[in-house]
Amino acid sequence: MTTRRNFLQSSVLGSGALALSPSFNHLLGAVKPDPHPHRFIFIRKSNGNIPSQFSLPTFSEEQKKKDKDKEAFEADLDKHELPQWMRELDGHKENMTILNGISMEMSDGGHYSFSGCLGAYKAGRNTISGIKRTTVDFELAKLFPSPFDHVELSLASGSGTVAFRTGIVSGFSAPAMHQRNFCYADPQTAYEELFKSVTNTSAVDSDNVLLSYLHEQEGRRLKGLDGKERTKISNHVDSIQSIRQRNEKVASLTETISKNLPKIDKIHANGGPNASLPEKQDAFTDVMLAALISGLTNVVTYTMDDLGTPITTLPGNKGQVDLHRLGHSRDYELRDIVKASHVAQIAKIVTKLKSVPEGSGTMFDNTTIIYFPETGAGHHGPNTEAPMMIMTGKKSKLDIAGRFIRLPFHATEGHKTLGNWYTTLLNACGNPIEHYGDLDLAMSRKKMPQTGPIARFLA
Repeated sequence: MTTRRNFLQSSVLGSGALALSPSFNHLLGAVKPDPHPHRFIFIRKSNGNIPSQFSLPTFSEEQKKKDKDKEAFEADLDKHELPQWMRELDGHKENMTILNGISMEMSDGGHYSFSGCLGAYKAGRNTISGIKRTTVDFELAKLFPSPFDHVELSLASGSGTVAFRTGIVSGFSAPAMHQRNFCYADPQTAYEELFKSVTNTSAVDSDNVLLSYLHEQEGRRLKGLDGKERTKISNHVDSIQSIRQRNEKVASLTETISKNLPKIDKIHANGGPNASLPEKQDAFTDVMLAALISGLTNVVTYTMDDLGTPITTLPGNKGQVDLHRLGHSRDYELRDIVKASHVAQIAKIVTKLKSVPEGSGTMFDNTTIIYFPETGAGHHGPNTEAPMMIMTGKKSKLDIAGRFIRLPFHATEGHKTLGNWYTTLLNACGNPIEHYGDLDLAMSRKKMPQTGPIARFLA
């Protein structure tokens, strides 16, 4: 497990393998945040999403045929039943979108897409050189600044005999080209690091002393340097200063943090080796909600599972050990159980945020949750489809709520890619980028238009 002091030193002065600093650099020149910023929660799911499991059981015969033939159509959710695994969100159908037809060929990664599924590029084998651009979650975080900017949580599997990773580890999002994010791998570590301004003030004081020392030492090293070496050290100095400024911003939220501090069960101590998967998911959700409600962050990326995540403690599991083996099976019932455990957490997030007043409404009014697959339509793809479920509040800048939407199939007229989807999110929130992400080669060969947002989705 990485200690706080070792992490601060390695992340600020190291080679950038875990790039803490870029996630705070924009704070140096940030504009004053909107009093009610929009919030994004990206929930990554491994093993893909099988399209048929997102179909509505009460489709008409005509709709069933169009769905089977992958033809474009829409349906009002309030006129249909949801799939069984989604039923915990029955009371929130007005905020739900089931979106099918988006492809993600440009981020194909086999078992894993790593940062590619959030950056719309092929990330290779998770090397630093494979990180082609800032991922979309970090781009959105720039538009809605906060003290922690972007928070990443991950319930990915550990190595060897370790069931889950623990501590502060390498993440899957990317704050910049060739720079990997860090993430919190267990609920207790996330709790201690995000809320230490209230729970462990001595640690904050110690960090600030260390940062002051590092800032002074690195500042001295700038004298007499030029060229690339000066740029590198100058970036270190700016990074240290930005972290210090972040700590000051967090300190100003101490009262709000105290009011919203989550309760973490003792079972999660020391990485929580005896905590079940549902217990870990539930605790991470509590930490996430507290961070959002306290104003520590406006963008969260949560890797709900990866192929090695142990699922033996999942209620209803009759013997499958991990998601990799489940991916090679035809146990669709257990796949639904896995997704239902995710939906339970999404329902908890929506219900909680709807209970928190904000302006003339609630926090959920200014929230978008995107539940999406890492690898398209199955364990090994195909990546021609990537079914998603999206929950949007009343003040969302997207006009998609309350509908099942199937877009034209891959490489046919009117088809939309992952790049189009992310361009839509960015354009809706104030980034006028012409197109985000790589282009689809199959569509390029057919000379089909594929840049820009999905115009009909923009409110």
